Amino acid sequence: MSTSPLFNHKVLVVNQKAKLIEVTNQYSVSDADGNVIAHVNEVGQSKAKKLLRVVSSVDQFLTHKLEITDATGAVVLALTRPAKVFKSTVIVGDATGNELGRIVQENVFGKISFGLEVGGRKIGAIKAENWRAWDFAIEDADGREVARVTKKFVGLAKAMFTTADNYVVEIHDDLSQPLASLVVAAALSIDTALKQDSKL
Repeated sequence: MSTSPLFNHKVLVVNQKAKLIEVTNQYSVSDADGNVIAHVNEVGQSKAKKLLRVVSSVDQFLTHKLEITDATGAVVLALTRPAKVFKSTVIVGDATGNELGRIVQENVFGKISFGLEVGGRKIGAIKAENWRAWDFAIEDADGREVARVTKKFVGLAKAMFTTADNYVVEIHDDLSQPLASLVVAAALSIDTALKQDSKL
């Protein structure tokens, strides 16, 4: 189970790097002071797959793999979103590839919600309150909000929000594992693994 310093931060600022043609997903993650503490990179893409993403909208039907690395470049979490038709699932693994849990889409219509599951048991949820405003509540098994993803966050330097690609993850409590890993994984993979489903 990872004890990475990444899990000690209560505020994560995620910046999706702008690209001329967005073929590979890549993010940097900063702390509240603007120090880069992690990266999220899409891995394992073939040239043919990259081409497909440029010329068509089949993106959601392709398998996506992400690696979350810390400031030293060490892998903290490995995420896999298998190809899907309607409902999305993200498998969250540790640095060695052992499965820690899953982020499982629970509905297709209305306000999208995802269950955070370990061994088939639900230990939390991420609920989209407003796709456009990027408001997501992350809850524990008792339905208590333990984290929030938003674009509206007071207390950060305005300079950190000069692009529309930034969003903030606020973690309210000290979370135990594996919930901490699933919360960070869910928050950092919203765009690649989850939010792309809003195209449906």
